[in-house]
Amino acid sequence: MPAVSGDKLIKLLNKKDGWSYGRKANHGRTLTKKVGDRTLVTFIPETKEPLPSGTLSAILGPKQTNIGHDGLLELINKCGI
Repeated sequence: MPAVSGDKLIKLLNKKDGWSYGRKANHGRTLTKKVGDRTLVTFIPETKEPLPSGTLSAILGPKQTNIGHDGLLELINKCGI
């Protein structure tokens, strides 16, 4: 699994996967995405340091973004990061 900072993950999801910026807090930002009749919401820490693997797995999991590790790798390959 590649090391991804919070800032990079926010940009990837916003520009390449259709997530919209939501509320901004002191330590991070919410992102939202409308999928059918559901609205998915996730919170990502804004940091230049790589996210811990547990945090990254939770963000990519089915309860938040539901893209998984393979989906993240696809986004990274699309952007050439």
